[in-house]
Amino acid sequence: MLLLASTGESIYQLIVVLFIFVGVLAITYYTTRWIAGYQKSRSFNNNLEVVETLKITPNKYIQIIRAGEDNYYVIAIGKDEVVHLGTLSKEQLQEVAECPTASSMPQVDFKSILDKFTKK
Repeated sequence: MLLLASTGESIYQLIVVLFIFVGVLAITYYTTRWIAGYQKSRSFNNNLEVVETLKITPNKYIQIIRAGEDNYYVIAIGKDEVVHLGTLSKEQLQEVAECPTASSMPQVDFKSILDKFTKK
């Protein structure tokens, strides 16, 4: 009789802990979504935009920044520094449509690659 009582109590404790765990996960999920929405609404800005970023090394980047309507700045970003490299006009920028994208490249399926290697 004592064994059944302790087993039932253990199962009850397990269920309570699981409910608490699921509750904490739900609270964390909704709090994170609320904070993300709050930050997104606060950082909404029409005057500044990162047009393009090029990674040079793990901590160094070159970026083109649009400020206002027609002002484009090229900056270098390092670990502890930001350096102005120059300015560009709207005519000097290449359109994104001219650059090759992943969708314009030919599609290769896995089966053809696997067949090529299994024939050897």
